[in-house]
Amino acid sequence: MTKRPEEIALLAESGQLLASVFDHLDHMNLIGMSTMQVNDLVDGFIVNELNARPASKGQYGYAYALNASPNHVVCHGVPSTTDVLQSGDIVNFDITLEKSGYIADSSKTYLVGEVSQPAQRLVQVTYEAMWKGIQAVRPGATLGDVGHAIERHARRNGYSVVREYCGHGIGREMHEEPQVLHWGKPRTGLVLREGMVFTIEPMVNQGRRAVETEEDGWTVVTCDGQLSAQFEHTVAVTASGVRVLTLRPGEKRPH
Repeated sequence: MTKRPEEIALLAESGQLLASVFDHLDHMNLIGMSTMQVNDLVDGFIVNELNARPASKGQYGYAYALNASPNHVVCHGVPSTTDVLQSGDIVNFDITLEKSGYIADSSKTYLVGEVSQPAQRLVQVTYEAMWKGIQAVRPGATLGDVGHAIERHARRNGYSVVREYCGHGIGREMHEEPQVLHWGKPRTGLVLREGMVFTIEPMVNQGRRAVETEEDGWTVVTCDGQLSAQFEHTVAVTASGVRVLTLRPGEKRPH
């Protein structure tokens, strides 16, 4: 379950390449773009500019380089030519990248054009909740500490945390042990050790936490139709704390 230093170095290389994909997206005007157009741009950038592989392509029979989850879509949204982004939307892009046999996984929720204050607040609190979880990571802490920190922040701000989907170990395979729940009790669950690598990726809902999967078998939506946001980083447990392997250019931890 733990990774050797040379493996973490390769995961960090994949992580920084993936961070550059999000940096590329940050400079794009998403208004009027279909989620399939975004997928195709990301696919081409990973393959042609970074000489890497979109790791989700072909995984579990999935055909695309990313998941695109707008507004009330919680996760696993499938890119579409008819799903055109409009000013006022929020949309999560979840992207995986493999280089030299090692996979990094990250996601970010984007504000498209002029977004309402309630939607902006949900996105901000979700980002903060992810970081609360990251900041709980250190040797000797538990996965319960991580999940508790995330859910406490979300609930204090009036939101709910989706429980059906979780973070996961990652390395040569996209999904490895352990499962990383985004809720939990302090001092319970797996004890963290130096060398563990996993994702932290809370999905936070504006309304109830209940979700359902649409008929395509992939797309997960909120049952009440309210908004959902998500952020994700791949992290490694270090001797003294945590290293964020997918940290993006200019990204700083919120206080």
